[in-house]
Amino acid sequence: MAMSALPDLDSLKLLVDVGELGSLGRAARASGIAQPSASKRIAQLERRLGLPLLERTPRGSALTDEGKMVAGWAAQVLSAAYELMRGAQAVRHSEAAHLRVAASMTVAEYLVPRWLGEFQNREPDVQVGLDVVNSAEVAALVLAGARLEEPAGDGGAGDRGRAVELGFVEGPSVPDGLDARVVGTDRLVVVVAAGHPWARRRTVLRGAELAATPLVVRERGSGTRETLDVAFRGLHQASPRLELGSNSAVKGAAAAGVAPAVLSGYAVEADLATGRLVEVPLAGLNLVRSLRAVWRRGRPLTGPAATLLAIASRP
Repeated sequence: MAMSALPDLDSLKLLVDVGELGSLGRAARASGIAQPSASKRIAQLERRLGLPLLERTPRGSALTDEGKMVAGWAAQVLSAAYELMRGAQAVRHSEAAHLRVAASMTVAEYLVPRWLGEFQNREPDVQVGLDVVNSAEVAALVLAGARLEEPAGDGGAGDRGRAVELGFVEGPSVPDGLDARVVGTDRLVVVVAAGHPWARRRTVLRGAELAATPLVVRERGSGTRETLDVAFRGLHQASPRLELGSNSAVKGAAAAGVAPAVLSGYAVEADLATGRLVEVPLAGLNLVRSLRAVWRRGRPLTGPAATLLAIASRP
C-alpha cells in the first residue's frame, strides 16, 4: 500500500473524538475547526477507507458500527504515534536532560515510550533523555555515569547532568558492578520469509538444527545475540550468514530471504501479523529472557530515576 493511501492522523483523531464526545460538532470544537470542515474531513476518510463511518441524521451525527470499529483501530494508531513522539523527544534531548536513561534497542522501541508517557504525567517538569544502544553499551554508560558524577575540575556540575542514572538491558545476565530488577520478560522467536522452506515445514524445528544453520543475527554486545549464544552452548554452531546492528535490519534481511533470523517477539509482532515474516515453531531450546533495569551497585535510585523504575517494574 502506498503511503499516500494512508489516512492522516488529524482525521483519525477527529473520528475518535466523535465517538468519545458524542457528536461531530463537539469533536470539531475540540479540534479547533468549523463543523463543515470536520464533516468534509470525515467524508474524505470514508472515501479513503471505503466504509461509512458516520450516520448523519437531522438530530446530528453518530458513529456507524463500522465507524466504531475503525475508531478503535484509530485509537491504537494514535497511541503508537504519541509513543513515537515521546521516544524521539527523549532521544533528541539526551544531552540536556534532567534524567538521562539508556536502553537496549528492543526495550527502547517497544516499552520505553509507554513508560515515558506515564512518567511525564507524574513528573511533567522533568525532561528525560534517552540513549538507544545495545545492552553492553547500556551497561558501559551506566557504569561511566559513576565516574562522571565524581568531581573533576570545574566541569563537575555539567558532567553530573549528563550522567546516565538508569539503564534497561535484555541480556541473560547482569553486568558486573550493577544492581538490577526484572521489569518484564521476552521470548525470542525464529522467523523466515514466507517463501522460505521452513515456513512450510511439517516438523518442529529442533535447537541443534537451528544452531547448525547460518542465521541473520544481531551484533555481539546486543542482548538478543547474547541470549542466543547462551542458548546454543554445547551445540555445534554455524557462523552467522550476516551480523547486523538493528532489529529492523535483521528483519529486512530475513524478509528478503537471506536466511532465518532469531529476534524478540516484540520486534516481529507486526511483521507476523501482516505475513511479512513467518514464525517457525521451535522445541528443545529456551529462548525466554528477562528484561532488566540496571543502575550502579550500592547507589539506590532516588527522585525521578526511582519513579521511572517503579513505573517500569509494574506488572
